[in-house]
Amino acid sequence: MGEKPAEIRDAVTADLDAIFTIYNHEVLHGVSTFDTETRDAEADVDWLAGRARRYPVLVAERDGVVLGWGALSQWSQRGAYARTAEVSVYVDRSHRGEGVGRALLNALIERAPLGEIAVLLARIAGENPASIALHESLGFSHIGVQRRSGEKLGRVLDVALMDLHLDEG
Repeated sequence: MGEKPAEIRDAVTADLDAIFTIYNHEVLHGVSTFDTETRDAEADVDWLAGRARRYPVLVAERDGVVLGWGALSQWSQRGAYARTAEVSVYVDRSHRGEGVGRALLNALIERAPLGEIAVLLARIAGENPASIALHESLGFSHIGVQRRSGEKLGRVLDVALMDLHLDEG
């Protein structure tokens, strides 16, 4: 029978502990983010405020447990980039392979036009083929590689650049 599908909803302040627990694991042990400083729900409560329409933060929840989260973020403060956002998806390591990342990324793609976002960009560490495959399966295209642009956990890393144009076709 498998697991029941996760509910995708807008994140609320009460979700920040779970969001940052998932994120901080990647900060400390993974390359899904190039952040090297952990986040704290109390200190970073303003991170969530005012984002819902243009740059939503979504959570995937099942039976009251946050399984993962995703967000759209401003790509650049320069006005000409206002139509572009970066997409990020993080899934708790114990729930990977259950379709949580796909559900979150799909929901972010659907929500983007509501915030007048026409282009989604993804930066994915080259050592994350599952994430690259997920983005490809949902229509993202490869647009380049930033060679040796990151260094984390003692490794120099490439970053795959991908985009999805929501205003074409």
